[in-house]
Amino acid sequence: MSEVFQKATLDLNAARSELHDLLSLTGAEVSLNNLPAGAAVPFVHAHKQNEEVYIVLSGSGELYIDGKVESLKAGDVFRIAPQGRRAIRAAAADGIKFLCIQCAQNSLKEYTDTDGVMCENEKAPWH
Repeated sequence: MSEVFQKATLDLNAARSELHDLLSLTGAEVSLNNLPAGAAVPFVHAHKQNEEVYIVLSGSGELYIDGKVESLKAGDVFRIAPQGRRAIRAAAADGIKFLCIQCAQNSLKEYTDTDGVMCENEKAPWH
């Protein structure tokens, strides 16, 4: 296995797939989640230091956040600060598939535009 590259294949229909062990992640936790119609995360939770970004890939449902309920649909993206009390459920007639990305709040030092480094003398085989 390469020290700079790891590849794995997910079961896209599994209830939950966590990538931290699968890809030896060191800066974020990423999970793919599938809730069938009417199913819900069975607990409300918050975090000590990790913010979460959610990307709704398909389906619909609801987010419980700090005592309020927000509707969710495919294409919605949202961030929750660590202290936000949250839970998700799928709509009664529709399942929901979403990615959840966790990382320590305020840990991002650079963005793509400032962190990326061009490898000027190297070309991919399709160029």
